[in-house]
Amino acid sequence: MKWSEFSIHTTEEAVEPVCNILHEAGASGVVIEDSIDLAKEWGDRFGEIYQLSPDDYPEEGVIVKAYFPVNSFLAETIDEIKESINGLLAYDIDLGSNKVQIAEVHEEEWATAWKKYYKPVKVSSSITITPTWEEYEASEDETIIELDPGMAFGTGTHPTTVLCIQALDKVIQGGEMVVDVGTGSGVLSIAAAKLGAQRTLALDLDYVAVESAEQNVALNQVDNTVTVKQNNLLEGIEGPFDIVVANILAEVIVRFVQDAAAVLKPNGIYITSGIIKRKKQEVKDALTSGGFVIEEVVEMDDWVAIIAKKAG
Repeated sequence: MKWSEFSIHTTEEAVEPVCNILHEAGASGVVIEDSIDLAKEWGDRFGEIYQLSPDDYPEEGVIVKAYFPVNSFLAETIDEIKESINGLLAYDIDLGSNKVQIAEVHEEEWATAWKKYYKPVKVSSSITITPTWEEYEASEDETIIELDPGMAFGTGTHPTTVLCIQALDKVIQGGEMVVDVGTGSGVLSIAAAKLGAQRTLALDLDYVAVESAEQNVALNQVDNTVTVKQNNLLEGIEGPFDIVVANILAEVIVRFVQDAAAVLKPNGIYITSGIIKRKKQEVKDALTSGGFVIEEVVEMDDWVAIIAKKAG
């Protein structure tokens, strides 16, 4: 079977929304080649686990590759993808060079080749994310989350995801009720469950994300405490919850601050990420005006996560 490789050279800021567009368009696999990954000093934080090859990455920016079956609808699909990506400019998202290339590849050339990018990564003091095909021996105090990145939404090691997991690692004491808005792969809900949350509700509007999250939740054997549901943000959701976590665009975060406050218990925690540095103040202002107290602001690369507490 022949496949079309859709490749776009863009920016770190645009990676998550671009990937979401590609998955919604029916991509059967996505590869992210981020030049920043080569400069990360994981060893200074949690210990080096693997080495990356510079030959696999662009000199600057990010290349996102997606794979689509070659069929009579392909040209129309590609045009719709380009239009949707250009539509991100309305959200003040920097697309960089926004250069698109299309190539034809055979299935065997991509079905396994992209796996070289995905290795076990320790993302917090206690959690390591590993792809399903990798054999990894955990230490006694290490919690493993297995993901199948081939399904959708990457490996769970994007800075915004890492920041959210680290925040969950800090705030979960055990027995909490958690809601994960825009769950994607379900990795944050899985992390919450493995850290000791009593119940976690994972929400996403995209049915592809819902299916992916359900599979990953089952894979990690936390389906007894994690419920995945297709839903638009927090519409129709009733609390109370101890924690709301949302790893989505800053523009969306500021839009439902009041909804987050409504479902949280007094002194409940709101963890937000998906925030590019230049939009940090905008999100902080929205949170404080919505009745939250900023507890902590943490950064990684060009990304920000905010831990805020609902006023008691």
